[in-house]
Amino acid sequence: MKNVGIQFSRRLAIVGGILAPTGETIRRWGTWQQSPPNLFDDYIMGAFLLYAAWLTRKDVRSGQRYLAAAWAFACGLGYYSFFGQLNSLRLGERDPAPIPSEWVAVIKGIAVALAVTSLIVSLRRLPEGGD
Repeated sequence: MKNVGIQFSRRLAIVGGILAPTGETIRRWGTWQQSPPNLFDDYIMGAFLLYAAWLTRKDVRSGQRYLAAAWAFACGLGYYSFFGQLNSLRLGERDPAPIPSEWVAVIKGIAVALAVTSLIVSLRRLPEGGD
């Protein structure tokens, strides 16, 4: 029997691994030269999530630790990004995204909540026997 939680976490890693770098590229298209790490950290995170998802597809048990590590990395980046966004809103700084800054904060908040949920799910002990 497949572990539904780890499958959810794996599928969300695929979605996040694609959407995070794509969204950040759109968001910073004209301004990325001002701070390249703010763009490329999402590429690293996306690659890590996709690699972990691929490993869990091959062997759930051995890939689980990579999936948890990828989600922990995403949580760390997301925490910094989300609370930085809230601080920018507080200071009245405009976000480079082509959508309102408040929407960027909402999207980041949802992404962090999903990353924390996925981290928790990926840390759960897998049932013994059939994966």
